[in-house]
Amino acid sequence: MSETPPSASHPGSSSAPEAMQDTHHAHNAVVTGQFGPQASAYLTSANHAQGADLEQLAAIARAHPGAQVLDLGCGAGHVSFFAAPHVARVVAYDLSADMLGVVAGEATKRGLTNVVTQLGAAESLPFADASFDLVFSRYSAHHWADVGAALREMRRVLKPGGRIAICDVASTGRPLFDTYLQAVEVLRDTSHVRNYAAGEWLTMAAGAGLSLASLTLRTLDLDFTTWTTRMRTPAPMQVAIRALQTAMADDVRRHFRIQDDGSFTLDTLTLELVVG
Repeated sequence: MSETPPSASHPGSSSAPEAMQDTHHAHNAVVTGQFGPQASAYLTSANHAQGADLEQLAAIARAHPGAQVLDLGCGAGHVSFFAAPHVARVVAYDLSADMLGVVAGEATKRGLTNVVTQLGAAESLPFADASFDLVFSRYSAHHWADVGAALREMRRVLKPGGRIAICDVASTGRPLFDTYLQAVEVLRDTSHVRNYAAGEWLTMAAGAGLSLASLTLRTLDLDFTTWTTRMRTPAPMQVAIRALQTAMADDVRRHFRIQDDGSFTLDTLTLELVVG
């Protein structure tokens, strides 16, 4: 089931200057071009369909029965599927119509009648103020053109006493490690914007009027072939990533646990945020 955005204006609809909005639209077109053709691959991806961070979001949902939930940048819908059995309603929200089609189809298969889909960008949410008890986002924020604007929108649509939880790949904040991380991410996926360090997240959250309730750090093991195939990374880009992995200093290779076949480990974080 899908929803149509309301026609009434809201604070997120005209906050950015026109030139910035044009930049956001251009980037969003890259995102939809990257992910639309691979929607089904994300539904079956083991990295996306399971994990301790996903269980953490499900536990938050269980603690809020009757909640209205926004799954922001829902991708293939795994957060929606984990949350839906425990809450009143989940809105699966994404830039990609193809992704939303996969979510709607899978929700029907699972009998999750309380999952609805909505198309749109993170920086301009077509929802009224104080619409949701919980706002979740998992492995999406590093694609957003303006995380600060998205956080302000998340706060706007959050009900008093509500909670925001964001899971994403994280930078360590160490310059050399950060340079390597952003380089391999954009070589693999041209819609990548940035993986942020915990300190950057806290600064952006504070700017949106949000404070930290909890921070959980984890690691994520990735198989190189699966990681690049899922994103249809062109062969020259794969070669460049492997060359960069080989050329980096030993401390970079140790931190990311880079293996002979290119497989490696990334740092992740889960932030729980509240208003105030």
